[in-house]
Amino acid sequence: MNSKVEQPGSSASGGDIVKYVLALALVAAGVFAFYWFSDWATVLRGLVVAAGLIAGAVVFLTTAKGAQTREFLSESRFELRKVVWPTRQEALRTTWVVMIAVLILSLILAGFDVVIQWAVKFLLQR
Repeated sequence: MNSKVEQPGSSASGGDIVKYVLALALVAAGVFAFYWFSDWATVLRGLVVAAGLIAGAVVFLTTAKGAQTREFLSESRFELRKVVWPTRQEALRTTWVVMIAVLILSLILAGFDVVIQWAVKFLLQR
């Protein structure tokens, strides 16, 4: 368990704000290029969008929030190692139980729907 206590920062530094704007501009430039260069092949246009996203992410990760994000992701990866994942057989059994429960509940709801529909028709005919 991580026992570090983080003090909330008052605000982002000026350099971080510039980096945030630059990261957003890189992502926006990638999306803009996708539509601007409509005569290019779709795969190439998709690569331009991916390049804009990657460049924006790299710039973002150099900020203070980016460092916090990297730390969070590394701690999440560490916690995932502690998870006891179900075996294939357990997963299949659980899937079957869920499917049967959904089937039973849907039949019950369909029955309620038929009864309510019959009652409304009976009351409106009078």
